[in-house]
Amino acid sequence: MPRALIFDMDGVLIDSEPFWREAEMEGFLLAGVRLEEKDCLETVGLRIDEVVRLWYGRHPWSSPSPEEIERAILDRLVARVRERGTAKPGVREALAFARSAGLRVALASSSPYRVIEAVVETLGLAADLEVLVSAEGEEWGKPHPAVYLNAARRLGIAPEECAAVEDSPNGVLSAKAARMKCIAVPEDTLRGHPYFAIADRVIGSLAELDAGLWQEVWAAR
Repeated sequence: MPRALIFDMDGVLIDSEPFWREAEMEGFLLAGVRLEEKDCLETVGLRIDEVVRLWYGRHPWSSPSPEEIERAILDRLVARVRERGTAKPGVREALAFARSAGLRVALASSSPYRVIEAVVETLGLAADLEVLVSAEGEEWGKPHPAVYLNAARRLGIAPEECAAVEDSPNGVLSAKAARMKCIAVPEDTLRGHPYFAIADRVIGSLAELDAGLWQEVWAAR
């Protein structure tokens, strides 16, 4: 029987993907690398160190260091989260459904813990999330399944008994590779990506996550 619901964070619980794009474009400009929004969409769901490594590989720069660019991006992102962060539509309804269904609830994000902490504090979600897991301590970030497997392990629940909620193609790959059910809530700019075809359900808002949808997800083969 399904026992746990594991949420991705950026783009699922908080409308932070625009913040990431702004922070990345500003941060990489410090190294003379000019990115556009379409470039940032290519790396949605990846860990920030992997994003920096990708662009450094394509457009090597001498200064600042990749680590300094990473910190600059995160500084800008956290400031935006604390100043302007808002919950995505349907978050409260989805969490209420999880409580009513007796599900364990966790968060599994590519973002580092400093970002997770800022989001949880800003949105007031500490009481709703039993386990908070970042991919920053894993050898590989999404689309590798490690962060989801770690979340299941910390809950003490088999991955096959968990469902993940994701908004990015890389996140969907991560959840399915962990052998979890996956409910996708893609933003409009990514909705046509072919990887969403492997999600068990694709919905428009977390407000659609109710008992009926839950039964459909677990009835799917």
